[in-house]
Amino acid sequence: MKIELREVRIRELVADYVDDGEGGVRGYSDQLDIRPPYQREFIYNDKQRNAVIDTIMKGFPLNVMYWSVRDDGTYEIIDGQQRTISIAQYAKGDFSFGEKYVHNLPEDKRTKFLDYELMVYLCSGTDSEKLEWFRIINIAGEKLTDQELRNAVYAGSWVSDAKRYFSRTGCAAYGMGKDYLNGSPIRQDYLETAIKWISEDNIEDYMGRHQHDPSAISLWNYFRSVMNWVEATFTEKRPKMMKGVDWGTLYNLYKDEKLDPAKIEEEIERLTLDEDVTKDSGIYPYILTREEKHLNLRQFDYKMKRRVYQMQDGKCRICGESFDIGNMEADHIKPWIEGGKTKEDNCQLLCKSCNRTKSAK
Repeated sequence: MKIELREVRIRELVADYVDDGEGGVRGYSDQLDIRPPYQREFIYNDKQRNAVIDTIMKGFPLNVMYWSVRDDGTYEIIDGQQRTISIAQYAKGDFSFGEKYVHNLPEDKRTKFLDYELMVYLCSGTDSEKLEWFRIINIAGEKLTDQELRNAVYAGSWVSDAKRYFSRTGCAAYGMGKDYLNGSPIRQDYLETAIKWISEDNIEDYMGRHQHDPSAISLWNYFRSVMNWVEATFTEKRPKMMKGVDWGTLYNLYKDEKLDPAKIEEEIERLTLDEDVTKDSGIYPYILTREEKHLNLRQFDYKMKRRVYQMQDGKCRICGESFDIGNMEADHIKPWIEGGKTKEDNCQLLCKSCNRTKSAK
């Protein structure tokens, strides 16, 4: 990885600055892509934006910025987009600071602002070197998410098209998935989730293979298939329960199963009323996998366990040997799956060995 430090004056940075309103933002005499495909929309609030200008006006140093050197010799911002746009917007008169626009400043102060020197590291290297370097420098300000870092490394036609579906405010993926996915499109959470699902958690491998594809239509079609399957299988929408479920993995495993939506809804309703189920979102994977771990079933508390221990005289209910309470585990006499509840009259203490043997049967 090659790193070069360059001093860039504000007047150089904002030369030929343009924001076309469609996501394209350029500057530095059209040599700098300020908002490359992997970058988020401008998210600084007025307080953050003013803090940048205040730092410059006082002559204090801003944090170092990072630009990536492209193959054609132009640049794209890795870290520093929010600061750069704040500076450019002020320089172009888009907002005032201290009740003064830049053109209202005395000549000496305006010159001082425009001649302020920014410290910029120019980075070039292989994809893997860039990804590692991006992760190292992503330590301050509005941090890039893991997916934004990946977008930086695998930038190209595929990422640009994928953002159209998954990464804009009010994008198509948000319209379909807002009741089922956590996170924010502009922070790349929707895009990361979709790639994770289709790649079975091999995100970087998938992006590397598709980096130069002309479009991301295959990913979009897959995402739509997942969402349509969810809506057809779990017919009652419960956003508070459904957000964040690993829908893609469930789709990959069970999309070809013959499922009965009516019976599924009956079971969901029953499970939501079960006081032993403490994780409602786990109901969905449980219904398909039958793995109780998804439900985070309520456990016998210590006081209950202590009373049962005394009633059993400290002996394991199966092998009859005596153990300290710390070496015994509470177990349902009648299993939860058969309707047993987490109550004292359904509790027995077993030694760890007997409990493991019983659970394995």
